[in-house]
Amino acid sequence: MHYSTADQLGWPSFSPAEIASRREGALKINTEAMDKLQTLRNRLGKPLIVRSAYRSPAHNRAVGGAPRSKHMLGTAFDIAMSNHDPATFAEAARAVGFLGFGTYPRSGFMHIDLGPARSWGEPFPARATSFVSEVPPAREVLAESRTLKGSGAAGVATVGAAGVEVAQDVLAETQSAILPLVPYLDTLRWVFIAVALIGIAVAIHARIDDWKRGQR
Repeated sequence: MHYSTADQLGWPSFSPAEIASRREGALKINTEAMDKLQTLRNRLGKPLIVRSAYRSPAHNRAVGGAPRSKHMLGTAFDIAMSNHDPATFAEAARAVGFLGFGTYPRSGFMHIDLGPARSWGEPFPARATSFVSEVPPAREVLAESRTLKGSGAAGVATVGAAGVEVAQDVLAETQSAILPLVPYLDTLRWVFIAVALIGIAVAIHARIDDWKRGQR
């Protein structure tokens, strides 16, 4: 038995309100279709904005749907393309088992259903740029981290060296009992300078490495 009218759905990414008929809230579920929709959601890794799922016969007539629309069987979904690349979405939908495809670029959504296999509508125009990757490559994160750490170490060490030099000048003008500390501060100042140079070297190496691998 494919159909049910349960108050709660068993598919974690979708609520009853998203799947119900928009006219009067009637709910008819095709478990095979919902399983594929959830699988598609998991495969794409980002939300599916459902513009239309089940339609009651009255609602289907009101919106000018086809007399035998798959929406009335609960086996069709209209998904907004606002957060998806249409070509990638269609490829993933086919991979999980959807067979019918309708493209509506002017309205910004794609129709998918369980079949039979067919397609209609205008193609979506090619986009100038693809969606930005939601998770940056691990190497890019590492390179940025090395650059920031190297630059940060150089900056801190430079400030430290300058502070030691100021302290030396102040101590030199104080009581003679403190004068023996001045040579040690001079050594500390050179340690800071060495750390600053190492930090600069690390930052430069990271940026050159990024440039060689095309990660600017």
